[in-house]
Amino acid sequence: MSSSHDFNPALVTWDGLHGLPRFDALNDGDFAAAFEAALAAHEREIDEIAGNGDAPTFDNTVVALEIAGDALSRVSSLFWNKAGAHTNDVIQALEREISPKMSRHYSKIGMNAALFARIDTLWEGRESLGLTLEQTRVLERHWKGFVKSGAKLEKAEQEKLAAINEKLAGLGTQFGQNVLADEKAWALVLSDSAELEGLPEFLRDAMAAAARERGEEGKYAVTLSRSIIEPFLTFSERRDLREQAFKAWVARGENAGETDNRAVIKETLALRHQVATLLGYGNFAELKLDNTMAKTADAVNGLLRAVWARAVKRAGEEEIDIAALIAEEGRNHEVMPWDWRHYAEKIRARKFDFSETELKPYLQLEKIIEACFDVAGRLFGIRAVEKKGVAAYHPDVRVFEIRDREDKLVALFLGDYFARSSKRSGAWMSSLQSQHRLELKNGRHGELPIIYNVCNFAKPAEGKPALLSLDDARTLFHEFGHALHGMLSNVTYPSVAGTGVSRDFVELPSQLYEHWLTVPDILKRYAVHVETGEPMPQALLDKVLAARTFNAGFNTVEFTSSALVDMAFHTRTAVEDPMAVQGEVLAEIGMPKSIVMRHATPHFQHIFSGGYSAGYYSYMWSEVLDADAFAAFEETGDAFNGEMARKLKENIYSVGGSVDPEDAYKAFRGKLPSPDAMLVKKGLSTFEELTGSDA
Repeated sequence: MSSSHDFNPALVTWDGLHGLPRFDALNDGDFAAAFEAALAAHEREIDEIAGNGDAPTFDNTVVALEIAGDALSRVSSLFWNKAGAHTNDVIQALEREISPKMSRHYSKIGMNAALFARIDTLWEGRESLGLTLEQTRVLERHWKGFVKSGAKLEKAEQEKLAAINEKLAGLGTQFGQNVLADEKAWALVLSDSAELEGLPEFLRDAMAAAARERGEEGKYAVTLSRSIIEPFLTFSERRDLREQAFKAWVARGENAGETDNRAVIKETLALRHQVATLLGYGNFAELKLDNTMAKTADAVNGLLRAVWARAVKRAGEEEIDIAALIAEEGRNHEVMPWDWRHYAEKIRARKFDFSETELKPYLQLEKIIEACFDVAGRLFGIRAVEKKGVAAYHPDVRVFEIRDREDKLVALFLGDYFARSSKRSGAWMSSLQSQHRLELKNGRHGELPIIYNVCNFAKPAEGKPALLSLDDARTLFHEFGHALHGMLSNVTYPSVAGTGVSRDFVELPSQLYEHWLTVPDILKRYAVHVETGEPMPQALLDKVLAARTFNAGFNTVEFTSSALVDMAFHTRTAVEDPMAVQGEVLAEIGMPKSIVMRHATPHFQHIFSGGYSAGYYSYMWSEVLDADAFAAFEETGDAFNGEMARKLKENIYSVGGSVDPEDAYKAFRGKLPSPDAMLVKKGLSTFEELTGSDA
């Protein structure tokens, strides 16, 4: 780094609590100069490694690469955290500038002939180097990374690939910013009490706060934040308003004008196919699936289509029930997408004799956070200690120490739970710093993981507790499962730490963790009434557990249709009109008119700005694993079985990418799973149907 300190040193010297960045010493205007200095410093380090006159060794080449770019990693992690969770015009302008610049920087490294020659020499001679399994995995990751960056291409092709990747980085940024702009721009402001018919108090409070944020004091705003739009579609008795809100929600990225993503999508898909062709793959899915558990598009589509057939059949049965209720209410309209959540909730309330509004007072955010920490304590022997008054990147963000049974600090965890207009929608986990045990150039020995979760729950009125839906509570557990994957990491090398695993394995720790939310002992202990403190009554608990697979057809159709469209985009050699392809795929699989994709193409951020291109299927692939993994605990009769928990921690949560995922899973479970447990868990099949047994 530059020693002249022409940038804010707080961006790279993190001397807050246990090495946390001092967020209160950072300014948005600081990033540009720091990026310039950090990029230049990383380039010098790379030149030094590539130009080393000594013969390549694992230490002087691979380890040197692992620790190079420390300053750039720090500046980047702070910047991308801000860009996703608390952005503004200054950050967005720099994001548009820095995305292609970073792509150019890493393309140059990936195409550095002298550097690749060193890596290639080590890879070719790996059998004679006496490497550990983890070292071999790290070397393989670097070698494959260079090859996929074009290291084996001719100079002209390398330059073409670098230019394409730079363009793709800019398009991904543009896509995400367009969706956020559409989400921020739209609100349906209500003031008439008739317009609020059916809306529970928690939702009215959230809508009042959203209206206040938009300068509409005393009114109520429906926004496109999932924490408001979904409950509005569920509870509003005003079908006309539901339709208006729903159409705005699904039109994000497709509104014509400068935020329209359709041209961005077409260009992105064309460029991705060019990348695949340059690198010798038949299509982009082949490129992305290389080095995953699924391995081929046929394997992915085989799973998706098998599940689709069951899901669409179940959804048809669910739609018949909804149509009957619409008729019972004396209405004569067909079932449309803005009707489904509303009537499904009424059917659930009737069928299981409870409603979301009855359940919500028992799901306090504070208590569900405690439940997350308690499960982690019982499974993995860790506890969370909140550190009040420690500055984070937004006043709502909370800071926790994560300590083990011996009170040793193992990680720092930041929780950012509430929706705001400066935050992109959805929920995610990321890290400011990954765990590893290497000696860094500045004298730091190894690094403590600093992990954060971002959610978008509706913020309650001042002085009121935040209440969650059951889906919200599952989201909290899901993201904390990812966080544990980062915090329990126990590897030597940063590139294989925590979530540094294949895309279709990374969702296993998060989806598996969701299972513990509905373990009866956890619900009894933490699902307590917001006013009385009484635990959820056994009768209500039984109903909640019985209703777990309710609406499974709808949920699975929403997801699977999105995953099939993703695969279609990335297995075709040419996509002239992405929206036409989306329509073709949905027509071919028989998409019900009453359900839409969970993520329509123009706002499908997972695949156009979030790293899940040709990978959205991975949630379901991991679901096959997580259903089987939780069954391992159920088979013992104890959801917190100590021996299973030890094997889970040692083989799944702690090893990161240092072990092949198939080997890691088999070490935990003894075998690879079939989809059967997942189909039963989702309520799309019964054990008897799968085994042909009447028993």
